[in-house]
Amino acid sequence: MRTAVTILTGIHGIIHLFGFLKAFDISEFNTISQPISKTFGVVWLLTFVLLAITTTLLIFQSNYWWLSGFLAVVVSQILIFNYWSDAKFGTIANLIILVSAILAYSNFSFKNKVAEERNKLFENSQPVNEKIITKDTLSELPAVIQKWLTNSGVIGKKFISNVHLVQELQLKMKPEQLEWNNGAAEQYFTVQPPAFNWNITTQMNSILKVVGRDKFENGNGEMTIKLFSLIPVANAKNHEKVNQATLQRFLAEIVWFPSASLSPYIKWESLNEYSAKATMDYEGTRGSGEFHFDEKGNFKKFIALRYQDSNATEPTEWTVIATKTEERNGLKIPVECEVSWELENDKWTWLKLQITDIQYNVEEMPVANNVYKK
Repeated sequence: MRTAVTILTGIHGIIHLFGFLKAFDISEFNTISQPISKTFGVVWLLTFVLLAITTTLLIFQSNYWWLSGFLAVVVSQILIFNYWSDAKFGTIANLIILVSAILAYSNFSFKNKVAEERNKLFENSQPVNEKIITKDTLSELPAVIQKWLTNSGVIGKKFISNVHLVQELQLKMKPEQLEWNNGAAEQYFTVQPPAFNWNITTQMNSILKVVGRDKFENGNGEMTIKLFSLIPVANAKNHEKVNQATLQRFLAEIVWFPSASLSPYIKWESLNEYSAKATMDYEGTRGSGEFHFDEKGNFKKFIALRYQDSNATEPTEWTVIATKTEERNGLKIPVECEVSWELENDKWTWLKLQITDIQYNVEEMPVANNVYKK
């Protein structure tokens, strides 16, 4: 798509150059039968320059190519209106460039919005605790949680205050979908206050680009999905069901930064030798879920009754299963997971994820990975 737009923009620019050459009697341009004044010749040259700049920015994959593209289309269309009988078909090229520029701007705007939210999230983050975690630190937790934290490797380490991770994904957007969509995601967490910001990019039918952003902040949740970064497909916020669902997601994902389980807003209740229930209460939003482990203390799965969206009348069983566990940056965590909804007559496994990079206690906002281009 980008390559086709680049080629079209380049050819469109060269055509405008010939308009300049005709105006100054440098070369014939029989496509335009009308005479071109030197004044308009300069405008043809200006359009060529704008289209040449746009082509160059496209070649080098600049995020700002849409700016010169908009300007080029406006000036080009003014020329086409003045030479309509000969140049009217140039409108088709302008429409293609214009639509592409609008989509590029929408993507640019979406990324900027996410970046601003993450900067705010990062700025609000506070150190959790400067002390080193010891066995005594875990003494008031259920035995199974103590075993999990010890097995994870938190003993002798500092509390985690923030997290940055990158994921590769496979998704099924609907229960009846047969093929998996590939995607990529990037996520930021803070522990004090508890918050996350997660963005995803994927494609439907290998053509339709979809971006999404989920966040949890100040006890409130928000879920956004947009087609081509422009057309809203879902936008759920300012609803207690969404708030609870995103809080439960944060709770489930503390398995990637286990020391967060010691946070004062999380209360633990032992269920049996291999499982415990966690209840999280923050800024008026409350949710819970069950953590299950194997005999060694490795995380196996998280189960919660969770609302799929704000329109759901009843919560649905939501399960996160660890399919692979590895040590990353000194901590033993699940690096591959499957996420499912338990439907009335079937189970819908809608997400498979793999953590490709994870960093703890970063001192400044990491440079965002360009997941939007994948």
